[in-house]
Amino acid sequence: MKLSREQLATAVRALCADFGHDYWQRADEARAYPHEFVEALTDAGHLACLIPEEYGGMGLGLREACVILEEINRSGGNAAACHAQMYTMGTLLRHGSADQKERYLPGIAAGELRLQAFAVTEPDAGSDTTRIRTVAERRGDHYVVSGQKVFISRVLQSDLMVLLARTTPIEELEKRTAGLSVFLVDLRDAGEAVRVNPIDTMINHESCEVFFDGMEVPAANRIGEEGRGFRYIMSGMNAERILLASESIGDGLYFVDRASDYASARKVFGREIGANQGVQFPIADAYMDIRAAAAVRDEAAREYDGGETRGEGPNMAKYLASRAAWKAANVAMDTFGGWGMATEYGIERKFREARLYMVAPVANNLVLSHVATHVLGMPRSF
Repeated sequence: MKLSREQLATAVRALCADFGHDYWQRADEARAYPHEFVEALTDAGHLACLIPEEYGGMGLGLREACVILEEINRSGGNAAACHAQMYTMGTLLRHGSADQKERYLPGIAAGELRLQAFAVTEPDAGSDTTRIRTVAERRGDHYVVSGQKVFISRVLQSDLMVLLARTTPIEELEKRTAGLSVFLVDLRDAGEAVRVNPIDTMINHESCEVFFDGMEVPAANRIGEEGRGFRYIMSGMNAERILLASESIGDGLYFVDRASDYASARKVFGREIGANQGVQFPIADAYMDIRAAAAVRDEAAREYDGGETRGEGPNMAKYLASRAAWKAANVAMDTFGGWGMATEYGIERKFREARLYMVAPVANNLVLSHVATHVLGMPRSF
């Protein structure tokens, strides 16, 4: 029997209760991957929520996946440790072959395989995906991949990677979005052809540089048709933006929950600080922004589950949710005052984590450009 979204939220909250502030604080301080938490989510079936039941998954939609990630972050956790296993499904489920699904999905659903790496971004291309330089050259029944990716998270914790590479030089094409192909890479077979350098960042995010030096990928692992990968990868990116919006909404609610509770209990000058409009109004304002972002997220998720392929909803959801979460983060920091800086309360850790989605996986200024150009019909600004 499939769980309702309310039942799913209750189950995730119960699981997260076993991984409280101390667990996440230790992982953050040690820059350690939260293996125990990810294993618990896997064992509960939550990370396989999008995988169809015939492959061992829960057979749910993106709306349910949003519930899971939102509840993790609202509990004080960090769903970024495992969220890629959900948004990579946007590419694999929609565009992968029956053979690819049969080979990999049961192992992913069972927790025997981890698909946690989504390799698109490159140092010189940034958010201009069409300008990537990683090349996949067809040689008989396989491709040879050479190039570099950057800010690719959880490579060291993954068995599989979704990779975007150029299969036709851009100079030979009239349309720059053509000539890109998507591959499902089995990192267990890559050996020394893949080199990974971790990047130190302000949060515990397992982000890396990845270098490919003649890595061989079977042609059977190409997802969809050669040269049409840009369209395929957008399925994953749209899912990613909706799911990450859910994490930001969870972060925002975490900050509002903590700030309102603290303001109601903390007394200064003989009264609760939450009785002061200068404290309570910003918390209420932040909460309303989060609710508004959640409404846009919900609409985008419904449309995605219905087959919508446009980027309008996913981009707006990510933009509004990241801004709402960052606003709530600052409100919580103001409410806690000096204690907000102290690690024992968790605010400073979540404060750092909430800042990420203002610039990733797409910078908010690029979202504004997308809406201005593709929704409002205005001329390109670059």
